[in-house]
Amino acid sequence: QVQLVESGGGLVQPGGSLRLSCTASGRIFSSNAMSWFRQTPGKQRELVARLSTAGTTNYGDFVKGRFTISRENAKNMVYLQMNSLEPEDTAVYYCNLFQAGYMYWGQGTQVAVSS
Repeated sequence: QVQLVESGGGLVQPGGSLRLSCTASGRIFSSNAMSWFRQTPGKQRELVARLSTAGTTNYGDFVKGRFTISRENAKNMVYLQMNSLEPEDTAVYYCNLFQAGYMYWGQGTQVAVSS
């Protein structure tokens, strides 16, 4: 069993920054990929950023260099540094772990960008 717990969401003004954190616990394999997805009402969940234990990164096209994903493998933690936030970034952000063909999700953390 794997559990993912996110933190760091909140309300921020346009142009501001937030840092999301996610801690994974349970049976974590040495080879995996940890990601951040986001979802707004009525829309599909979309990939924000992914980082594998091998160091491979992927970002959603909308990121445009504003966000950075990082991880601490020894602590099974993944972070998402979000800068230059826009109202369109308002969403529930979910942490995701993919390993051995299985996908696990956190409960999500709300990010709201508004003046």
